[in-house]
Amino acid sequence: MAKEDFYTLLGVQKGAGLEDVKKAYRKLAMKYHPDRNPGDKLAERKFKDINEAYDVLKDDTKRAAYDRFGHAAFEQGGPGGAQHAGGFEAGFASGFANIFDEMFDDFSQRQRGGGGTGRGADLRYNMDITLEEAYGGKKASVRVPTTVACTTCRGSGAAQGSTPSACTTCRGAGRVRSQSGFFTVERTCPACGGAGQVIRNPCKSCNGAGRVQKEKTLSVSIPPGVEDGTRIRLAGEGAAGLRAAPPGDLYIFLGIQPHRLFRRDGPNIHCRVPIPMTVAAVGGAIDVPAVDGTRARITIPAGTQSGHQFRLRGKGMQVLRSTARGDMFIEAMVETPVNLTKRQKELLREFENESPRERQSPESHGFFTKVREIWEDLKE
Repeated sequence: MAKEDFYTLLGVQKGAGLEDVKKAYRKLAMKYHPDRNPGDKLAERKFKDINEAYDVLKDDTKRAAYDRFGHAAFEQGGPGGAQHAGGFEAGFASGFANIFDEMFDDFSQRQRGGGGTGRGADLRYNMDITLEEAYGGKKASVRVPTTVACTTCRGSGAAQGSTPSACTTCRGAGRVRSQSGFFTVERTCPACGGAGQVIRNPCKSCNGAGRVQKEKTLSVSIPPGVEDGTRIRLAGEGAAGLRAAPPGDLYIFLGIQPHRLFRRDGPNIHCRVPIPMTVAAVGGAIDVPAVDGTRARITIPAGTQSGHQFRLRGKGMQVLRSTARGDMFIEAMVETPVNLTKRQKELLREFENESPRERQSPESHGFFTKVREIWEDLKE
């Protein structure tokens, strides 16, 4: 039976990039894995075929040969014929390992620092800023307790005049593999702890670690428009790696303190402003504060009620990494007068009696009219 085209098997176009090929392979490998399809010979065969296709398409040299000669490039006697000698069992074992190698490749490389030694740990620093600082941005200094490369041994971990030697257990790889049936298990070398090297004469300053504890002062730029939870990455400012391995990164997590007047909602700013009853009744103008430190004047129309919102365009927060600006919303809170004198109370009663209630307070009049109607219906 003729073999199915490798690109068709994985469901990708002929010119697909490596990431697209990987993504398609992972999805199909999980779908047709024998552990998920026990006793299903068709799934077993499909699993073998997609592993064979992936093994070719992920390799530039093999892929070029396949694109030129098709399956003939890997038949017995061809460039890749030897890889099929082991039958399904070999394909299964390598395929199973491939799934996890590809899924965790990036993570493994980070842990190994791209080599045998361990990459330094990433560090987290929590910083609280004010809403005004989030609005305009700022430059800040942070002091971070961390580890840095030992200056005595220059991060090697070996005493002056000596050098680390390659680990004989893992032959400098930092990882060892063991086979158990179909499964290939890779783990950190127990002899060298993943460093790939063994130090016979350790540095006395760092006890062979290649790094020492130290507090660093760093400068961080906070851009305008950051939100609560924004993360800023300082590459290479984390803990030093073990024995000259690359350092980790420092992540600044921003928290914005609650404001006494303003409430933020994304790029918009909300503010509740008390308005005297007389101003709300007859109209007027008031000045309100803005987050940029200026003041804005809004006109209050006669008859303004509590809860009415006034929108000030462009008076909100700047959008992160953009020239766009949010808006500011002023919510009116009509304030009932308190501590009235006897004369003021008399004037309010005269005002109340001056005209019918349905004209002065239509919403109140309408509400209680409906209440009376409900009570009357209940009596019937």
